[in-house]
Amino acid sequence: MELKKEWSKEIWGHRWLIFFSLILLVIAVILDYVAGTYVSKIQGVAVPDILLDNIPTVDLNYIYLYGAVFMVILLFLYPLIFEVKKFHIVISQFSLLVMVRGFFISLTHLAIPTGALQFHVPKALFFLNFSNDLFFSGHTAIPFLGFLLFKEDKIRYLFLALSIIMGTIVLLMHVHYTIDVLSAFFITFGTFKIGEWFFSKVDIYFKK
Repeated sequence: MELKKEWSKEIWGHRWLIFFSLILLVIAVILDYVAGTYVSKIQGVAVPDILLDNIPTVDLNYIYLYGAVFMVILLFLYPLIFEVKKFHIVISQFSLLVMVRGFFISLTHLAIPTGALQFHVPKALFFLNFSNDLFFSGHTAIPFLGFLLFKEDKIRYLFLALSIIMGTIVLLMHVHYTIDVLSAFFITFGTFKIGEWFFSKVDIYFKK
């Protein structure tokens, strides 16, 4: 009962920051959908990739789809339950990453790699069903963001492992180029540092 009261107190104390972060999330999802729809209509060109050209295509469709869903749920659920004061930060940083990725995929018009595994997205996940949205790999970036966010928690190592595993999976399925996976680590780190600076200013504003 005491824990529940403390949790409710934290939620209420950060209500405006959480509200702000949820607005960012809605904007990010809309922009991602617009960007994904745009690149899906463009006829890009597949290019050679020295790694993909030398490894077979492996069917890991189930892990690819539901692993991504699991990562996002874990990223949001962990702070909501165990670190409420970080909940709005996680949502805001995730939203910023999605926005940056939407911008990047709009600039890079490469087609999905030759020999990529054809997979079927369930109707419930139709809003994620885009093609040519390659640079950079969200499957790699999202868990790596979790690694950066939870600096003092052991769960960060789970996120790091998931980032490496999911990066490997998208390469084995040939649904991303090698550069999409490798660049995800650098871009996510850069986005995180920008968000760390910007959202600290937002926190100060709302706490006045």
